[in-house]
Amino acid sequence: MKPETNNLVDPIGSPSAGTTITPWIGDSPSPELYSQIASQPFFKGLSGQQIQVLADSAMEIHFEPDQWIYQQGDLANRFYLITEGKVLIESEVSDQGTVPIRILGPGDDLGWAWLFPPYYMHFSAQAIEPVNALFFYGTPLRQQCEDDHDLGYELMNRIAEVVVQNLHAVQQRLTECDRRHDFDLTFKRFPSGSVRSAFSNQILKTS
Repeated sequence: MKPETNNLVDPIGSPSAGTTITPWIGDSPSPELYSQIASQPFFKGLSGQQIQVLADSAMEIHFEPDQWIYQQGDLANRFYLITEGKVLIESEVSDQGTVPIRILGPGDDLGWAWLFPPYYMHFSAQAIEPVNALFFYGTPLRQQCEDDHDLGYELMNRIAEVVVQNLHAVQQRLTECDRRHDFDLTFKRFPSGSVRSAFSNQILKTS
């Protein structure tokens, strides 16, 4: 049975078990939070005012190992920037089941679908060790991007890179799945040890 998803719809709402948040609701973001956001390479080049806009929609959040951060199909109303720990990204693929896509770590952006209609998560994300992250509430940030096209352009450029990286990782994993499928067919057809060894070594080289 899968652990409960941290399916945040509003940061005021109750988080799922295992999630620890440091909320900013009702208060201005602390100088420490502003500095932490400004120091992230992902946001390098943004103006002080743009960092402030991000900080106004941000909070610190923690996930325990094996906890789902979000799942494929969840409402995409937030994104995260990992500061500590590692997160597994995976996808449900027809005829393949759940396919691991890539592992993200400190400095990586997590969850880009908040910026693009229809605003649903395209992948699932699960903590594989204790994770600390910066949570950004995407709903008000979308409006800020509409109001401030410079901010929208800067965020779009950064997130476009993440999308390309994810697409490349998906292509690589699907290719590996196809190779394993071909290996299974050949394994059944040619059960000799030499053929098995050759296909096994080829898969290991491309994994």
